[in-house]
Amino acid sequence: MIKLVVTDLDGTLLRSDHKFNDEDMVSLCRLGEMGIIRAIATGRSPFSASTVLPDDFPIDYLLFSSGAGIMRWSDKSIIHANQLSQEVVQYVIALLVEMHADFMVHEPIPLNHCFHYHSSGKLNSDFERRISLYKDYSQPLITGVPFPGPASQVLAVLPNDIERFNAISKKLNGVQVIRATSPLDGKSIWLEIFPEGVSKSGGIQWLCSYIGGIHPHNLLALGNDYNDIDMLNLAGEAFVVSNAPSELKDKFQVVPVNDEAGFSHAVKRVLKKG
Repeated sequence: MIKLVVTDLDGTLLRSDHKFNDEDMVSLCRLGEMGIIRAIATGRSPFSASTVLPDDFPIDYLLFSSGAGIMRWSDKSIIHANQLSQEVVQYVIALLVEMHADFMVHEPIPLNHCFHYHSSGKLNSDFERRISLYKDYSQPLITGVPFPGPASQVLAVLPNDIERFNAISKKLNGVQVIRATSPLDGKSIWLEIFPEGVSKSGGIQWLCSYIGGIHPHNLLALGNDYNDIDMLNLAGEAFVVSNAPSELKDKFQVVPVNDEAGFSHAVKRVLKKG
């Protein structure tokens, strides 16, 4: 019996044109009528999510910033939030500067669309594009002065180089490191740094406890990228859309691409089993 359905947003529920399939909207409404809890788990901040999700979007919860925070969608109240301490933020900044990485330090929730950035000086078009997109909410990081407070996350934008990702990850201690593919150029690696325990699966488990009566085997999860793996491993029914990397498609059930209502196919397949 499925009691909770959680889907990733970009590249999964959201189409390539940043709109939604009518069939998927019908499926979300049907799930609500059946009393099944609906949630989106995304790497986006609440501000970023609001640019594509209208206020009346048919979900119950938004797990944002890869599980760092959870919003009850009906009244947009934040019911759960995590942050990196000032001490940890300073340690991460020093390490990333030493590793010559391009990165952003994001303000605490709910203003975590605002960030301070540091450039290594090397060409990094994905990094520059993200700064341009958030030009009204970003400012250069002054590396010689201690960061003024806690942060929701630190995001390093790397070229498509898994060895560099692994090298930096191995040096980071006492934090949660999550790999994601850039939604901007579709190839750069985003190395996301959160407080220990923060992940999509961690957010889902917190939500299950908050709601009560929901076990991971009651969960249907749908994703498309590396930052969804922990969520998919948690779920009793785990799916990826066909536009996911091959290594994910080899491990989880596969449905059509995000542009062809893959979400609805996953829901229908599981409801048929019931």
